[in-house]
Amino acid sequence: MNWRRLSGVALLFLVVSLTVSPARAENPIRILALGDSLTSGYGLADRESFPSQLEQALIAAGEKVALINGGVAGDTSAGGLARLDWSLADKPAIVILEFGANDGLRGLDPAATRRNLAAMLTRLTQDGIPTLLVGMKAPRNLGADYVAAFDPIYEDLAKQFQLPLDPFFLDGVAGDPALNQSDGIHPNAAGVAVIVKRIAPEIIALIKARKDNGSG
Repeated sequence: MNWRRLSGVALLFLVVSLTVSPARAENPIRILALGDSLTSGYGLADRESFPSQLEQALIAAGEKVALINGGVAGDTSAGGLARLDWSLADKPAIVILEFGANDGLRGLDPAATRRNLAAMLTRLTQDGIPTLLVGMKAPRNLGADYVAAFDPIYEDLAKQFQLPLDPFFLDGVAGDPALNQSDGIHPNAAGVAVIVKRIAPEIIALIKARKDNGSG
C-alpha cells in the first residue's frame, strides 16, 4: 500500500472539507419579496427598491440574507397566484407576500382577492415556508361597502393561517408628498426606508423562529 499517496488523499480531503463546510454553513437565507410595483421598486434605482433596502437593513443587523425581488409592476393577486410556482423555484426560506394594491385600484371583487391570497397562503403553508403577510387598504373613493369588504381580508387570512401580519404596507408613507413619487402612489427611496424600518424587525423575528426550529 502506498501510504504516502493515501496520506496525501486524506490531507486533500481534509482541506476540501475545511474549505467547503464553512461555506455551506454560511449560505445566506433566501427571502422572496413577492408582490406588485410597491415591491419591485417602480420608478426607483435597484438599490432603492424595497427588497434591496430590506436586504441592506437585515445585513446591517447581522443577518446573512439574500433578498429575491419578486415584484411585478401592475400585478394583481390573480397574477401573483398564476406565477407562484415559478416564483418559488429559487426555494426561498421566507416569503413576504404583498398583493392587493392593484386589485383595489381597479375595483376588482374583494372576494376574488381573498380567494387568490388564500390560495397562495395555502401553498406556502403546505410547503412549510414562513410567510409575512403584508396588508393593503382599499381606495376610499370606491365607497364604504367596498372598503368594508376589502380591508378586513388581510387580518382574516392572517388569523386563518396563523401568520404574522404587517397590516398596511404603506403605513406612515401614504399621503405624504415627501415620501412618495410624483404620482402620489409609489414610495420614493425615503418612503421605502420608512417601510423597511418597520418591516425589518418582523423579518428578523421570522429568521429567529426559523433558527429556533433548527432550520439554520
